[in-house]
Amino acid sequence: MSEKSATLSWLDIIRIGLVQTSIGAVVVIATSTLNRVMVVEIGLPALVPGILMTLHYAVQVLRPRWGHGSDGGRRRTPWIIGGMSALALGGALAAVGTVLMQSDLVMGLVVALVAFLMLGMGVGAAGTSLLTLLAERAHPARRAPAATIVWTMMIAGFAITAISAGKALEPFSGERLILVASAVSAIAFIASTLAILGVENKGAAAPRADKAKTPFRQALREVWSEPRTRRFTLFVFTSMFAYNAQDLILEPFAGLVFGMTPGQSTQLGGMQHAGVLVGMVVVAITGYFAGKQEAPLLQRCMIGGCVASGLAMVAVAAGGIVGPQWPIRSAVFVLGVANGIFSIAAIGSMMAMARSGHASREGVRMGLWGAAQALAFALGGLVGTLAVDVARWAFGEATPAYTAVFLGEGVLFMLAAILAFAVARDGRTSAQDETTFSSSLEHAR
Repeated sequence: MSEKSATLSWLDIIRIGLVQTSIGAVVVIATSTLNRVMVVEIGLPALVPGILMTLHYAVQVLRPRWGHGSDGGRRRTPWIIGGMSALALGGALAAVGTVLMQSDLVMGLVVALVAFLMLGMGVGAAGTSLLTLLAERAHPARRAPAATIVWTMMIAGFAITAISAGKALEPFSGERLILVASAVSAIAFIASTLAILGVENKGAAAPRADKAKTPFRQALREVWSEPRTRRFTLFVFTSMFAYNAQDLILEPFAGLVFGMTPGQSTQLGGMQHAGVLVGMVVVAITGYFAGKQEAPLLQRCMIGGCVASGLAMVAVAAGGIVGPQWPIRSAVFVLGVANGIFSIAAIGSMMAMARSGHASREGVRMGLWGAAQALAFALGGLVGTLAVDVARWAFGEATPAYTAVFLGEGVLFMLAAILAFAVARDGRTSAQDETTFSSSLEHAR
C-alpha cells in the first residue's frame, strides 16, 4: 500500500470528525440534560447521576479489548458503526429510564444503569477504532491539525446539541424528553454512519495473518511490556486526572471566594474552554508547519503544556490567598490555553505512537490509552470534590481548602510533565537505536 493511497484527505478527516460530533451530541444529553432532570425535576440526590456517569467511564476500561477486536478484523468501520449503534440505543434508553424514575424509581434506575453502560460501551468501541483509523491513515504532518479538527467538531457537537435540544424541550415533559433524546440519537447514528462509510476503503490493506490468531491477553502483555507505551499510559492517566479534577470545583470556588453569580461563574468556565480551543489551534498550526519535526514539537508541547498547567493552577490557587482583587479570569484563561496545548499534543503523540512497538497492535495501544483517560475522568471529578470536602473539614473554611486542592493539582501536572519527558526521552533513544541499526546494515552490505 502506498503512502499516497493510505493517507486521509482533509475531507476524510472532516468526515471522521463528524463521527466525533455525533458522539458528543449523544453524550451531552446524558451528562447535561438527564443529569439536571434527575436532580431538579425528579429530586434525586446528585450522587445518582454521578454514579451513572462513573459507570459510563468505568466500562471503558474494556477499550483495549475492543481495540484488539478491531486489530483482528479486516476493517475498523464495523466497530465504529457498531459502537455508534450501542451509543444511540443507550442515549434513547437513558431518557426512558430517567422518565420512568418518576413513577417507578427502582425500574427506572435499572433501565438507566443498562443505558449508561451501553453509552460507555458505545463511546469506547467507536472512539477507539475511530482514533486508531485516524492514527493509521493520517499523514504525519496532519496529525496535530487532524486531532484539533476532530476534537473541535466533538465540542461543536456538545454546543449545537445543548442549544437545539434545549429549545426543543420547551415546554418540558417526560414524553418530550424521550422524543428529543431519541431524535438526537437517531440523527447521530445516521449521520455518523453516512460519514464513515467509504473512508476506510481508500487504499485499504489486508490484515496481517497473525492478527486474529493472537489471544487478547498475550497482545495486551506484549503492549504493556513496551516501556514507552507503559510510561505514556501513566502520563495520560496523571495528566487527565489533574485536568478533570478541577472541572467540578472551579465554579464553586469562583462563587465562594470571588462572590461570582451562577451566570458569572459559567462565563468563567466558558473562558477556560475558550482558552483550551486557543491552545489546540496553536499546536495544530505549528504542528502542520513543523513537517518532519512534528513529533519532537508535540513532545515539547506535552511537557511545556503540563508545566504551564501546573503554574496556572498555582496562579488560580493564589486567588484564594490574595482575594477578589486577583485577576482570576486571566489565570483561568491561561490555564485553559495550557490545558489545550498539552491535551492536543498528547492526542497527536498518541496517534504517532500507536504504530510503534509490536506490530499489528494499534488498536490495543489506542484502547489502553483510552482506558487510562476514561479511568482518570471517572476518578478525577470524584476525588477532586472529595478532596475539597475533606480539606474544608480539616481547615474549617472553604478558601484554604480550595487553595490546597488546586496546589495539589498543580503538583500532579508537574508529575505529568516528568512522565512526558520520560516518554520523549524513550522516543529519542528508540530513534537513535533505529538509526544505528540501519547504519550497521548499510555498513555490512
